[in-house]
Amino acid sequence: MKFYENVLGLIGNTPLVKINNLTKQYGIKAQVYAKLENLNPGFSVKDRIGISMINDAEEKGILKPGGTLIEATSGNTGIGMALVAAVRGYKCVFVMTDKVSVEKRRYLKAVGADVVIRPAAAKYGTPDHYVETAKRIARETPNSFYPDQYNHPANPLAHYRTTGPEIWNDTEGKITHFVASIGTGGTITGTSRYLKEKNPNIKVIGADPYGSIFKQYKETGQVPEATPYLVEGIGQNIPVGNADVKIIDEIINITDRESFELSRQLSKKEGIFCGGSTGTIFGGALKVAKDLDENAVVVFIVCDTGEHYLTKHHSDEWMKEKLLLEPQKITAGLIVETKNSGSPHELIFVSPDENVEAALTMMNEKGVTQIPVLKENVSVGSLRESLILTKLIENRDLLSAKVSEIMEKGFPVVDVDAPANEIKSKLRKSPAVLIEDFKRITGIITRSDVLDLPN
Repeated sequence: MKFYENVLGLIGNTPLVKINNLTKQYGIKAQVYAKLENLNPGFSVKDRIGISMINDAEEKGILKPGGTLIEATSGNTGIGMALVAAVRGYKCVFVMTDKVSVEKRRYLKAVGADVVIRPAAAKYGTPDHYVETAKRIARETPNSFYPDQYNHPANPLAHYRTTGPEIWNDTEGKITHFVASIGTGGTITGTSRYLKEKNPNIKVIGADPYGSIFKQYKETGQVPEATPYLVEGIGQNIPVGNADVKIIDEIINITDRESFELSRQLSKKEGIFCGGSTGTIFGGALKVAKDLDENAVVVFIVCDTGEHYLTKHHSDEWMKEKLLLEPQKITAGLIVETKNSGSPHELIFVSPDENVEAALTMMNEKGVTQIPVLKENVSVGSLRESLILTKLIENRDLLSAKVSEIMEKGFPVVDVDAPANEIKSKLRKSPAVLIEDFKRITGIITRSDVLDLPN
């Protein structure tokens, strides 16, 4: 029978996949290949260092049977370690910031780990910082192992022994450029050391978010003040031991918007469902490749799976909330789902045969000042509170009249996929727009619902 003794045997030996549609779209002549680390059993490149650091601790007698693994992580290293813990019978405690996606938190809990959350805004060195918290828990926990992935030599060594040789062999030594992010520094440092030993002319490119320190640190030797960014798991606000910036030939900064958009494009146009950090890396690969000819071979790391970010950048709602969604991608349906004007998300309407008093009572209860009038799900009119009150001042008996006797013309109706500019155009002439999905009116957008949309 052909089988693996346990899931750990699946770590590594990930394939290269050629990028075709996006290189053509961006006019790239060079050959660009993705190293699919999202195909590891824990769905990220960090599986390699999880087992590497634990093996090292076991060999040195630091980690004993029944011990507890404790680490500060953005999620993926924790997942890689948790897989080893599940197979070998260790307990786990992982400390993360509140910036980390809910998917990664739930994943860790699902594989038996305890998760501690600390504020992302906590300064390095303060008690609330996630690294300091992990160190404290390790000090207080008997028979524990705190690997410190940022400085543990088994981190880059894992990539020197596996990732580098895999890329060299799979490209038959033809690789000319290697692109990776810089987080703990293990992937880019270990892989690059191996590749440059094989061919010193290989260019190593670090892709880093704007707000991280690495580009300025490499170019000037100075550590700038880090600023917040949204991409998870890469970049730093201080230098770390495993990030050897001397081995990196160039560091390219990529914006959050570009990172997330490229990650989404890799999913939609290449079938590579990946995280935001992969978008950062791919952004760096594209910037390098644009000036290369067809003989160049560019390999970039796909760090992890997009399934870890379904509530983040793979969500139009989250992208819109963070003002990162391109205006042309904001549709009527998305506006209804994410509106924060205070108006109800469900559709409130009245029948033309309803009496005016009942309609007015409903509007007061729901806190709305205008509602559509629908008959058999067809827009036949509209009601405005101000108009009703004006008419009632003149004739109190209208309370018992039918809505059809005092309603105004109906609101315009657009398809759920109508773009934001079409919605805005109609709202210049009408106080509201109705949304139709498969010939059924399902929602309403008012002028206040589009105030936060980009121009």
